[in-house]
Amino acid sequence: MSRPPTFTPPPGVDARRLQTARGDFAALDARPAGQAKGTVLLLPGFTGSKEDFIALLRPVADAGYRAVAVDGRGQYESEGPEKDELPYAQDELAQDVLAQAEAVGGTPHLLGHSLGGQIARAAVLRVPAPEATFASLTLLSSGPAAISPSQQERATMLTDALAVLSMAEAWAAIQALDPPEETDLDGDALRERWLRHSPAQLIATGRQLCAEPDRVTELAAAPLPKHVVSGERDDTWPIAWMDEMAERLRAHRTVVTGAEHSPNTDRPAETAAALIAFWDRITSGS
Repeated sequence: MSRPPTFTPPPGVDARRLQTARGDFAALDARPAGQAKGTVLLLPGFTGSKEDFIALLRPVADAGYRAVAVDGRGQYESEGPEKDELPYAQDELAQDVLAQAEAVGGTPHLLGHSLGGQIARAAVLRVPAPEATFASLTLLSSGPAAISPSQQERATMLTDALAVLSMAEAWAAIQALDPPEETDLDGDALRERWLRHSPAQLIATGRQLCAEPDRVTELAAAPLPKHVVSGERDDTWPIAWMDEMAERLRAHRTVVTGAEHSPNTDRPAETAAALIAFWDRITSGS
């Protein structure tokens, strides 16, 4: 579970509703002081939320980009059905991303963390000319196919538990098995985020993570600049898997020293710098 340093937006970051053709989504929106070089759309991972990017938003905006982080359907502050899993099929979530991209305007750079990376990939592959919809694609700690066997076991335990337990009961069980790491964030905020997730969303996306096929060859054919970013350790997708994926995609590759599965919260300054440098190269045409 990602653990953002705070759930309070910093000055210059607005909490708002992003209105799209597929409904409203909770968002954090950071705008640069002057004319924007472009827009970045950021998608969180499994059990996460837009707050996972909170430490990136001002640095990205200060570098000249509008940064919009969203809660997906059924995540935290974005509404979604609690029992029906069909609205959380990957193609449905990909269509949400395309609607979000249209709502922020222009041709945004797309970034997805973990599960968000696989949904971002599905959105790119859903349109016939992705280069007309997105300026680039960044996969942040998001691998080529299903998650590692050990993480599949954990995800399956979670989805099985959610079928019979309430969200509050499931939270208590998670804490008993996997106590939170030391953090400056009040654990009550993490619990509140968990309780506001849709259980159907977690069950459906948890199953997706365990069954995702390898679509790297398809993605490599999409004429978009691509960036694969990870920490130097990751037990969700081994680093070697992401190295190989980057080679197959002919993507720019960044490994963030000292980070694990969530470089955006583990080493936000270094992660922001790498992202901005990638987007600047595209903006300048170099």
